[in-house]
Amino acid sequence: MKDSYLKWFKGKVKKAMTDYNMISDGDRVAVGLSGGKDSMALLHVLCLIRREVPVRYDLHAIFVNPGWPMDIDTLAGFCRQRDIPFTNKLTDIGEVVFNERKEKNPCALCANLRRGAINNTARDLGLNKLALGHHLDDAIETFLMSLIFTGQFRTFAPVTYMDRSGITLIRPMVYITGKTVETFVQRYNLPVVKSLCPVNGITKREEMKELVEMLSDRYPEFKTRFLTAFQTLDPSNLWPPMTGRDWRRGGAGEKN
Repeated sequence: MKDSYLKWFKGKVKKAMTDYNMISDGDRVAVGLSGGKDSMALLHVLCLIRREVPVRYDLHAIFVNPGWPMDIDTLAGFCRQRDIPFTNKLTDIGEVVFNERKEKNPCALCANLRRGAINNTARDLGLNKLALGHHLDDAIETFLMSLIFTGQFRTFAPVTYMDRSGITLIRPMVYITGKTVETFVQRYNLPVVKSLCPVNGITKREEMKELVEMLSDRYPEFKTRFLTAFQTLDPSNLWPPMTGRDWRRGGAGEKN
């Protein structure tokens, strides 16, 4: 049973990697390792897949240390067992976000600082790809957050080239749901390091998680339909940009 499940899980990841040409021969891939279930599952499955595919690629785990206590030994040991280099990038992100800036909504600033730190670290290590553990639920939550809080149809892409760092960002688990990742971690006894972030579990992202699960419970095909929508987006089905002149300022159709 475990072997068939593992084969299925790897197949989903391989399909995403193939569909979006995520990894090429000779790539040096950084894996953002946070200690959470998603990043641990990603590193484990990428390690397994590289033994099976003809494409040769290196892996290097990077942990962006925000400056608060973390179980680094578990992360380092997890990588050592798989013969994967591990870098603990110590930063003052926690101090900046919570003490210096005292952000009321700290997630955006924290994410930007962490993104910069891991991109720069990957570049300094000579790595050209950065793999993150975002899955389908994350893509849907990002879409809903953008829609609800900014009025825009936006989410992250499976592959993104970042001009500033020269790093290509990839998300190999984008076809897999969050519950599937959780099951994978449990079945294969992958260690998870608890986040000590002061706002862990009380963010807008957490609200979106609850919304997605509520909709999924009511509409079982909700996540699958969202994936199809992401893959088959046709802008012609949406409103076109506004191009008419304002009749209130003397444009066409103004009444005298």
